[in-house]
Amino acid sequence: MTVKEVTEILEDLAPLSYAEGFDNVGLLVGDSTSEVTGILVSLDTMENVIDEAIEKKCNLIVSFHPIIFGGLKKITGKSYVERVVIKAIKNDIAIYSMHTALDNVPNGVNAKICEVLGIKNTKALIPQKGSIKKLTTYVPLKDAEAVRKAIFNAGAGNIGNYSNCSFNVNGLGSYKAGENAKPTLGEIGKTHYEEETQLNVTFSKAHQSKIMKALFATHPYEEVAYEITTLENNDQNLGMGMIGTLDSPMGELDFLKQVKQTMSAGGIRHSKLLGREIQSVAVLGGSGAFAIDAAKAAGADILITADIKYHEFYKAEDKIVIADIGHYESEQFTKNLLVDYLTKKIPNFAIRLSESKTNPIKYL
Repeated sequence: MTVKEVTEILEDLAPLSYAEGFDNVGLLVGDSTSEVTGILVSLDTMENVIDEAIEKKCNLIVSFHPIIFGGLKKITGKSYVERVVIKAIKNDIAIYSMHTALDNVPNGVNAKICEVLGIKNTKALIPQKGSIKKLTTYVPLKDAEAVRKAIFNAGAGNIGNYSNCSFNVNGLGSYKAGENAKPTLGEIGKTHYEEETQLNVTFSKAHQSKIMKALFATHPYEEVAYEITTLENNDQNLGMGMIGTLDSPMGELDFLKQVKQTMSAGGIRHSKLLGREIQSVAVLGGSGAFAIDAAKAAGADILITADIKYHEFYKAEDKIVIADIGHYESEQFTKNLLVDYLTKKIPNFAIRLSESKTNPIKYL
């Protein structure tokens, strides 16, 4: 199995098109055509993780955080990033990062946090904008069913729990073929009229490439007329953070103590307790201050996240409890999620959970 084949499996879980624009995801180091001897899954890729990969004969590291985030103007080994890249290249180790692509999917980072904390009935806290597309195309009546079937199989027409969704209108299309054309129907130089179906489907942006290949492969015309638009509709299952509910309400302090224990947090920094029970819980793995307003608007009793600054705690405004449990702590179970996923997808293959400690923060 090659690096590319493994990363394609990972992209079925978290398509790279779902990553935030500022991010740096995908294959960061290595040759996509290399044969994989073993996969090491980690939260971060530090030098000790490279050493672990060498020891365990893993030449592909699947890491949540990207070791290369900004541009590298030189690689001389003077920074920890440069040293990691040099050591990986010297030892023919590929590094693949998922980061916000995995943050945004419905069964990714935040779903795992909810699972661990017992949060049910979840949906995206901040739905990703521009994730739903619409395709309109025009197909001769006799070919419409074949085209519909092909683009459905490629991922078009899925709306929530429903599949094969489309809207079809029959009408009369016209065209005149130029002298260099090879028309499927009609004659060169003459205006041709054809009974056609206007076919409309929506789809997730991650499937656009496959859908267009399917359309061009099955559409009978030499030139395919189509339109793709980006919809304002939000996909409630796709986006940053999650919000859901506990089976039974809990007191604020009791819930925080449970979170501290479950997430093995060295400490929890939190805003003022409001003297009410916790039922609705918002979570966002990693740095989540930007989600405070969304959590309040969604009616969450508490937001579990990390990296909250002093003045950002004021944004609670006696409407919500903000709890900072630590960046590493909030995302620590991500590597377990990935190991479980890869083990199911690639059974009988060497997939290892990294044992290296990469949390840079220590507690007294």
